[in-house]
Amino acid sequence: MNAIEKKISQTLRVLQALGLPRAQQNERSALCLLALLDLVPSRKWNEARNPLIGITPIMDWARQHYAKDYAPNTRETVRRQTMHQFVAAGLALYNPDRPDRPVNSPKAVYQIEENLLTLLRTYGTRNWTRNLKSYLAKRPTLAERYAKERNHARIPVRIASGQEISLSPGAHSELIRRIIEEFAPRFVPGGALVYAGDTGEKWGYFDEHLLSKLGVTVDSHGKMPDVIFHYPQKNWLLLVESVTSHGPVDGKRHEELAQLFSSSIAGLVYVTAFPNRSFMARYLPEIAWETEVWVADAPSHLIHFNGERFLGPHV
Repeated sequence: MNAIEKKISQTLRVLQALGLPRAQQNERSALCLLALLDLVPSRKWNEARNPLIGITPIMDWARQHYAKDYAPNTRETVRRQTMHQFVAAGLALYNPDRPDRPVNSPKAVYQIEENLLTLLRTYGTRNWTRNLKSYLAKRPTLAERYAKERNHARIPVRIASGQEISLSPGAHSELIRRIIEEFAPRFVPGGALVYAGDTGEKWGYFDEHLLSKLGVTVDSHGKMPDVIFHYPQKNWLLLVESVTSHGPVDGKRHEELAQLFSSSIAGLVYVTAFPNRSFMARYLPEIAWETEVWVADAPSHLIHFNGERFLGPHV
């Protein structure tokens, strides 16, 4: 057994000893843990380190030191099927340098939890078994503590009197909060929130029953707009896109949404929301006709891309 095979084999035993689910007791997860420890094949366990490292750098590290070449499209597999579970179990910290970093930020990083680092530095010594037992006794408490810290950074959103949800931190979620708390009371009075996306959870809030009553069944959240409201007074379904990085309701997106909600018994209203007018200016040529635009820094106004429908004097 060469040095690479030996280190991976040892790490697989460590993952098993830590009680990770079988789905994470594999070579991919072993290499992720080794990368978090910067434990190259020639380095001993007592030399483990704790660098800040992102998903792509983890994959690059595995290629450089363990000759494991991951294809770029496996990035999400590494994140969702290994690192997510490491964080949930309290083995790794997510963005410890900046907990409020947006979930979809390319600068997202992970770091081995300090108590685990101390434990793993004793792997292979006579103290390992005793230290492992002590660590496992308190690990649920650690995982709970770090979960609370992550939740503390989330953005609270009032969706109704006495009812609140929370979204992952970031500019996108902040604009969604303003859409729900500032746009809706002004332009959808008495309306109901049907859906609010979340960059971290994807389904931040979803009243599937209400949408079904309106004739729409959705089997893939990937095409959903960021926010959906139902306006009972006019029987409208407002489809709102929150634009902080991706584009507005352009011709292509208008067609996608029209098709996705084609069975709706409520009339469809398409809205693009921007954080401010200077940001909106970047996308003006792309915005589709027959849609509305709302800008958070001028919350009491709408911009209508609707031609002669609203032509006339203001009083």
